[in-house]
Amino acid sequence: MIRDTSAQDRLVEVKPNRKRRLLWIGGGVAVLVLIALFAPRIGRLFSADASVSGSRLAFATVQRGPFVRDIAAEGKVVAAVSPTLYATYGGAVTLKVHAGDAVKKGQVLAAIDSPELANKLAQEQSAADAMQVDYLRAQIDARKKRGELQKAYDNAQIDQQGAERDLARYEKAFGLGAVPSMNVDKAKDELQKAKITMSHAKADLGTDSNSLEFDIQSKKLAHERQLLLVKDLQRQVDDLNVKSPVDGQVGQLFIAERATVAKDAQLLSVIDLSALEVEMKVPESFARDLGIGMGGEITGNGNTWKGLVSAISPEVVNGEVAARLRFDGETPKQLRQNQRLSVRILLDKRDNVLTVQRGSFVDESGGSYAYVVRDGIAEKHPIRVGASSIDKVEILDGLKEGDNIVISGTDSFKGAARIAISN
Repeated sequence: MIRDTSAQDRLVEVKPNRKRRLLWIGGGVAVLVLIALFAPRIGRLFSADASVSGSRLAFATVQRGPFVRDIAAEGKVVAAVSPTLYATYGGAVTLKVHAGDAVKKGQVLAAIDSPELANKLAQEQSAADAMQVDYLRAQIDARKKRGELQKAYDNAQIDQQGAERDLARYEKAFGLGAVPSMNVDKAKDELQKAKITMSHAKADLGTDSNSLEFDIQSKKLAHERQLLLVKDLQRQVDDLNVKSPVDGQVGQLFIAERATVAKDAQLLSVIDLSALEVEMKVPESFARDLGIGMGGEITGNGNTWKGLVSAISPEVVNGEVAARLRFDGETPKQLRQNQRLSVRILLDKRDNVLTVQRGSFVDESGGSYAYVVRDGIAEKHPIRVGASSIDKVEILDGLKEGDNIVISGTDSFKGAARIAISN
């Protein structure tokens, strides 16, 4: 029979390890301290509606100080006067200048060869000359006809006077018994005939004279109308020599040398370098605050010039409005068309204003609320915003100086009241 080792076993007294006990006690105390410190935060985490990583968010602190509303953008130099010249008539074009040439007002820049228009002018001029001849002939004929009528009237007047004398003579002779009464009656008839002839001659003189005047006036008006047509054709022929409307520089040539073009075809452009402006694009949200005459700064080529808003487009294109600034004073000479410059327009400046860095939260919330961050929790607070600048927005109510808010990325909050922000 095999014996066990129970006879050899003996009870060994284990002495307590004080160092290990102290370690356990210390660990327990640390755990209790941590629980005490983080219990409120853990409670808030569990009370949050969702959790979002802080790396996806942007934060800013509400501050109090000066608030400047301005618009800063890049603009390009454009000519305030930059006419494009067109062909007034179809034909072959001969260019007299090259792109970049300096030109003077009235200088011929291109010539259009149009035999058709020149021939039409010659025909109409010939017709005008023929009408002038008709008009002059009508004046001569009228004078001749008026002379004949006047002669007939004068003869009728003389005949009437002779008939009156004959009647007086016959009546005297009849009273003396020298002639019979038949002669007196015949003299009376002759006098009556002379009076009738005189009356008709006088009427013909007045009526035919008016008719002749009307004929002359008609030919005169026809001639003048033809002269107007010739004058207009002459203007068209003169316009075949395309002249510069301003002092400036040839911009772009739209055709090749000796090209045949149709009427109203683009030929070239002229840039008036004495009246340059700067064109810029302004966000639609700022355009309503712009006004004609507002001051601004134009920067480029190491220089800064003062400018004034001269024009604002009434049309919104791709969320932007075009505006122009003219130089306040003499136009710089070193600038060129389409050159890029920096533009800044001052809209407003105030001191001691509560502001925060501008972010997408303004558009996402419509400026009605913001998420204030405290102890890792973003809480939704109603706010009221005021004016905005390029980089700041004015806070009217709902926030105080020193508040830390989420300015970008709140779209992932989906409107929740409390959001836990994880590292």
